[in-house]
Amino acid sequence: MNIVTEHTDEITQVKVPLPFPLRWVNAYLVRGSSGYTVIDPGLRTPDAEALWQQVLQERGIGFEHVEQIVLTHHHPDHYGMAGWFQERTGAPVLLSETGLAQVQLLWGPEQPMSALLLTLFARHGFPQDGLDEMTKHMVSFVSLVSPQPQVTALREGPVRLGDRVYEAIETPGHAAGHLCFYDAAAEVIFCGDHVLPQISPNVSFLPQVEVNPLGAYLSSLQEIGRLPVKMAYPGHREPWSGFGARAEELVRHHHERLALMEGQLSAPLSAYEVCRATFGDRLSIHQMRFALSETIAHLILLEAEGRIQQVDPAAELIHYIAISK
Repeated sequence: MNIVTEHTDEITQVKVPLPFPLRWVNAYLVRGSSGYTVIDPGLRTPDAEALWQQVLQERGIGFEHVEQIVLTHHHPDHYGMAGWFQERTGAPVLLSETGLAQVQLLWGPEQPMSALLLTLFARHGFPQDGLDEMTKHMVSFVSLVSPQPQVTALREGPVRLGDRVYEAIETPGHAAGHLCFYDAAAEVIFCGDHVLPQISPNVSFLPQVEVNPLGAYLSSLQEIGRLPVKMAYPGHREPWSGFGARAEELVRHHHERLALMEGQLSAPLSAYEVCRATFGDRLSIHQMRFALSETIAHLILLEAEGRIQQVDPAAELIHYIAISK
């Protein structure tokens, strides 16, 4: 596996290691006449720090040559090294306002998202004996995203990466406030985790963030999939040229998953039971967090479309059932 790939004179892909089954996340160095832009520098681990020091040294890039750190979204495998880079470079870290708000919920004082998420999971049938393990799992990410950077808000519209001007496009679903960066002249896009080759991006429901994340994701997929794209640079796996077709494929995948879950609800089930029926019962705690949040997102869309309903909306434990046609 090539850890570093120079795709063009301006764009270099760096595979930053992850201690998860995904194995690595793609960061990108974009060279310009006034310095380098680092896109999504990765999760902060000793291996990631060592890799970045090696990559920069081998290319004669000093920390003073990094002019900005730009984030497609706030997830720890993209955001985690941002503060580390900022400490060494003094460069601004650009992230959407919505992404920053979630950073504060996830890793700010007292980590309010942890309590909100565990309460949500309990209402959807997650076993009580697993809640302590899930709490420890959530807390474990704090060190992997520290130190926290000072963030400059990045909004939709023109943004300079290297010497080219890209359009920052908000693409919700995988992460509220997620941004893709599109160069219409070159037909190139940095798409983060919004559209991935080979992998279906996780679409999770998080309390106090987005009411219907899967609905937002499908709408944004259909819109961005119409863009002419010759080369897409994703957050995971390799850059590829079939961006529009892959966006359509992901829409079909989620409609199939919606139909599968609807079919499981001929009798009342909790979201946790639907999750186990869909994703199996051999998930790690890390995988379970994503799988259950994604299941809830699918059930929310099915309910919004009038295909399922809660058996008793006032009950402490939520169960769903399909609506007879």
